[in-house]
Amino acid sequence: MTGTPLRVGLVGYGLAGSVFHAPLIAATQGLTLDTVVTSNPERQAQARAEYPDIRVAASADELWARADELDLIVVASPNKTHVPLATAALEAGLPVVVDKPVAGTAAEARALAELAEKRGLLLSVFQNRRWDNDFLTLRRLIADGELGEVYRFESRFERWRPQLKGGWRESGDPAEIGGLLYDLGSHVVDQALVLFGPVTSVYAEADVRREGARTDDDTFIALTHESGVRSHLYVSATTAQLGPRFRVLGSKAGYVKHGLDPQEAALRDGSRPGASGAEWGAEPEELWGRLGAGESPVTGGGSPVPTLPGDYPAYYAAVARALHADGPNPVTAQEAAAALDVLEAARRSAAEKVTVTL
Repeated sequence: MTGTPLRVGLVGYGLAGSVFHAPLIAATQGLTLDTVVTSNPERQAQARAEYPDIRVAASADELWARADELDLIVVASPNKTHVPLATAALEAGLPVVVDKPVAGTAAEARALAELAEKRGLLLSVFQNRRWDNDFLTLRRLIADGELGEVYRFESRFERWRPQLKGGWRESGDPAEIGGLLYDLGSHVVDQALVLFGPVTSVYAEADVRREGARTDDDTFIALTHESGVRSHLYVSATTAQLGPRFRVLGSKAGYVKHGLDPQEAALRDGSRPGASGAEWGAEPEELWGRLGAGESPVTGGGSPVPTLPGDYPAYYAAVARALHADGPNPVTAQEAAAALDVLEAARRSAAEKVTVTL
């Protein structure tokens, strides 16, 4: 990609902004991190130390005042601010990337999509786990027919965090859009929809397990897809023994994969795409999943499947191409709204102890 890099304003420099968005933006050809917005003095200092050439602003209003100096806004602030900040950016004439969940409701997501369409602006949602190593590998196995007809998709995003960390994500205030259903659930539901298409019914169980917790920290979602596939999705902070990340069962074979994609851990540790000779997103052979039938992978059943490298940088590369009218929006707000339809149905199912038909 040639020409002047597109200038990016990043709103928020907590976990999402500092660990995910800023490094990926900085690593993307055709994009340059221009401004970081945070009112926290420590985070301002951190941003300047990591990206000496950036500008720092205390309020997003400073971005709207000089909208003509920017080409893209990235919203990586707390969930409750996603809709108002994205709206303000679009009204200022700026394309927007919003971290997931884009909104608290599908209706809000669709309203944002309509505003973006009316303004002729890009609105994309950061569903980075479409570029996880295991997900990319599973998509290839399905496309190649290695599993046959898929019957059941089991996906787990489990952690062992028996002590609360505090903060808005664990708040019981509905306005915060916290809890695991909307946090990790946004990932596993999005992946299920990408793989197997629209959903006809949703059943969910959401529990608050940890002492002092105010929102769900152990949640299960069962989906029936129009295609006939059943997805069983688990998100938890209270799992003392972690299950497989994926167990996918088909008419021909099954695929079982343990462990999380290494990219988040690498970003947290300060590694950056393209900064070293090591292949980004690659994992060692001992972590590869196994493909087979009739025997447990734990006892050696099946054959190891080389895991494709994870590729979070591909998201922002696609955003840059879309802004140059050289490719599609990698994750549309309408797709995010479809996932929110499922999440809202899951919340209702868990609260009312019913199966919800979509």
